[in-house]
Amino acid sequence: MSLKLCNFAANIQYTDIMNRQQLIEQIRQKRSFLCVGLDTDPKKMPQCVFDMHDPVFEFNKAIIDATAPYCVAYKPNLAFYEAFGLKGMESFIKTVNYLKEQHPHHLIIADAKRGDIGNTSKMYARTFFEEYDVDALTVAPYMGEDSVTPFLEYEGKWVVLLALTSNVGSHDFQMTTSMSPEPEHLFEKVLRVSQQWGNEENMMYVVGATQGHLFEDVRKIAPRHFLLVPGVGAQGGSLEEVCKYGMNEDCGLLVNSSRGIIYASQDDHFAEIAGNKARELQQQMNEELKKHNI
Repeated sequence: MSLKLCNFAANIQYTDIMNRQQLIEQIRQKRSFLCVGLDTDPKKMPQCVFDMHDPVFEFNKAIIDATAPYCVAYKPNLAFYEAFGLKGMESFIKTVNYLKEQHPHHLIIADAKRGDIGNTSKMYARTFFEEYDVDALTVAPYMGEDSVTPFLEYEGKWVVLLALTSNVGSHDFQMTTSMSPEPEHLFEKVLRVSQQWGNEENMMYVVGATQGHLFEDVRKIAPRHFLLVPGVGAQGGSLEEVCKYGMNEDCGLLVNSSRGIIYASQDDHFAEIAGNKARELQQQMNEELKKHNI
């Protein structure tokens, strides 16, 4: 098994990734800022894929082919692959390979939320940016600058820093207030301080769709950065509200949808129905882009 995993990793082709301007152009061309989350759970996959050698990869492949015209990014969640050991990581690597070979103009965001002391972060960065060659990686900022900067050493790669997340527990810490040098929430401090480490060309921020008008506060500190926005759909976030408060002159948003697209159906036509759901979101996004003269 480990030999197979090494062979899959060796087959990854290192290519130039999508820079900020190219991402903006893709959004304008496709009239979409949709990111499809590949949170692939065998318990929710249709029965028809289980006759295949690698059901997880075959499910991903079908979803990707059906949704690619309507999105600009894919976000495989590493937890859903790591849970199955080497076999799961084979599926992840094959998915990354497939995207790079067949859909090279889509941004690949590994949702792994890494972050540790400097030398450990260096190895995490090497894993995702060299071995797997993904375009972007979600990173946790809690341990500070030296835990994040190793990821920023890779030219052309993106760090997607957790700022204000969509889960209920986000308020436990992210909304706490510091009084020095002046009153600000912890998420605001993360936004402010982290801009000393990276810039809008290599850093995005995770801001949950359920945070509503707080996008205004985010934009006061980070007006030009792209925001990766989970929580639209199954988690109750409003696309219209996200755009009202969070969209900038370049769009500046990647709105992620996972369950609402990839598990829209469990019958043999699951991919077609997923494509329809992605197209519906793309059409809504097109209207939002028009509202903002993009």
